[in-house]
Amino acid sequence: MIVKSFVEDYMSVDVTSVKPNTSNEKVFDLMKETGHDGFPVVDEEYKVVGIITAFDLLLKDWSELVKDVMTSNVIVARGKMSTDDASRVMFRKAISRLPVVDEQNKLRGIITNTDMLRSHIERTTPNKVETFKKSMEVIYGVNLTLKRKFIDVDLIRPSQDEIYADELEGRSYELEKGLAEPVIIAHVGDRYILVDGHHRATAAFKLGLKEIDAYVVEFEDDIQLGLERTADDMGIHSFDDISIIEEDRHPLIALTETIQSKQKNK
Repeated sequence: MIVKSFVEDYMSVDVTSVKPNTSNEKVFDLMKETGHDGFPVVDEEYKVVGIITAFDLLLKDWSELVKDVMTSNVIVARGKMSTDDASRVMFRKAISRLPVVDEQNKLRGIITNTDMLRSHIERTTPNKVETFKKSMEVIYGVNLTLKRKFIDVDLIRPSQDEIYADELEGRSYELEKGLAEPVIIAHVGDRYILVDGHHRATAAFKLGLKEIDAYVVEFEDDIQLGLERTADDMGIHSFDDISIIEEDRHPLIALTETIQSKQKNK
């Protein structure tokens, strides 16, 4: 199964924008505050009419207002555009960001080259879902269906007893920015068992989110999965039962730091 990713899955929706009559001094201030080097320019109806970047401010003749230095012919994307197509556009046009607009050209979000990189790195998730689904079909001799939908966080039963504080912090940030990938859940009977994405799901629980985006593998028959037996043995019934490891880093981070340390000592 090939699952195509779309711009709307990876764009940032919390977008700082400016108006044509915004002063360029204000734009400099926004760059300092946000760390961003460019912003979409919108009119009173929130329609995109331009974009202004550090290059516009530094390389063009100085003017007081955004409208006098902004780039008016802006390349934009739609939410349903594939990330592959958006990546090609950005590469060919040598641009680092695309405002995302709706049918009325109103600003919905922005996607950057960093978001594109993330979309390609995280594309293993659908493969992970398909691998789990096929494994369950072989082990239990059943045919399963796969759906993507939002699941009530309070209905989810975790199957892992420990997570790492630093990664939990990262997943919390992604959820707050609308950037997190879906978790993987097995739906058996009236139970929703968390297969993959414990840091994301725990972050959602601690943030007080009601729902979380999920790939849901649906079982027709009510059977007990090995994941459930493992969770029973560990006494894991809710997110409150998960231990958060504060003193250690995630193994992948620790491994990277160890490699870097060894290289320095050579």
